[in-house]
Amino acid sequence: MTEADILKALGNVQEPDLGKDLVTLNMVKDIAINGNEVSFTIVLTTPACPMKDMMRTASENAVKILVNKEAKVQVNFTANTTTNRKDNRQVLAGVKNIIAVVSGKGGVGKSTIAANLALALSEGGAKVGLMDADIYGPSVPIMFGVRGERPLMKDVNGKGMIVPLEKYGIRLISIGLLVDEKNAVVWRGPMASSAIRQFITDVEWGELDYLIIDMPPGTGDIQLTVMQTIPVTGVVIVSTPQTVALADAKKAIAMFGQAQINVPIIGLVENMAYFTPAELPDNKYYLFGKEGGKRLADEYDLPFLGQIPLVQSIREGGDNGVPAMVGDDAVSKQALRDFVSAAVRNIAIRNANLTATKPVEVTV
Repeated sequence: MTEADILKALGNVQEPDLGKDLVTLNMVKDIAINGNEVSFTIVLTTPACPMKDMMRTASENAVKILVNKEAKVQVNFTANTTTNRKDNRQVLAGVKNIIAVVSGKGGVGKSTIAANLALALSEGGAKVGLMDADIYGPSVPIMFGVRGERPLMKDVNGKGMIVPLEKYGIRLISIGLLVDEKNAVVWRGPMASSAIRQFITDVEWGELDYLIIDMPPGTGDIQLTVMQTIPVTGVVIVSTPQTVALADAKKAIAMFGQAQINVPIIGLVENMAYFTPAELPDNKYYLFGKEGGKRLADEYDLPFLGQIPLVQSIREGGDNGVPAMVGDDAVSKQALRDFVSAAVRNIAIRNANLTATKPVEVTV
């Protein structure tokens, strides 16, 4: 066996999402051959890549079928998270992908989706931060069990920077960590927008594969501020199957599709898709309607990222500061993993096929 033989064989193994072979994509490194033993490393587009096992099996088969049926193949993996940032990196310089989680209305579980998206990405080995941009209704301190804690300050090149809290491996910042939770944040739009800009420019986020932004509901000041300040890789739309929620989700879709904003939509996830009682795990009750989110995704030709059930443990975990992805309920964790796998794949496809992200010049 030679290195050329191995590369020729792996030239027949497709990266499932990007539609090209591993060699063309320059994903094969460190080929080592010793008799019948061969090892090499595949460089994934993200540590949280859901197609890892498929690529391992396909690579092993390619070498054995096309090179040497007696070969003992060792496939290693590393990751270099893809990014499509080509801006000047004056803000969030160490962040590769910025994902906004949005909804047209409140109460659809957007913060739950954002929190568990961050945790599932981290579970896959990615470095992740979570910014709670919902100034008037911050949820992150409760959901991560850090109520009452305060972030520290540090001096960085003569500038005071906020050090985000860290819980379950996720770097966190929220207005709820800076003000007493018993006090309402009674601010006009410009003050809220100023706070968001401070979360972006005055927090030491460091090196991150993904920064997840839990956006407030609606299509207002804070959404515009985020889009104007940073190059958002894409947005995840959250809705329930209910007609009222779908009507508002359409407004969010329309906002990000406007010519002057034009931020890619990674996909739509249907939350509270059905109710499954713990004592009847095989039963599904469609309390808010059936597959409304899937139909909406089809209508707008958006990737459908999956359905998250209405499970008591997801609600309890969020209230108790132990989100579902670090809890014990296998059903909810699997549904969330499936959703995040679809999201990760669509982020990689977006980075490979669409133009570079940049802050938008909003004129509305």
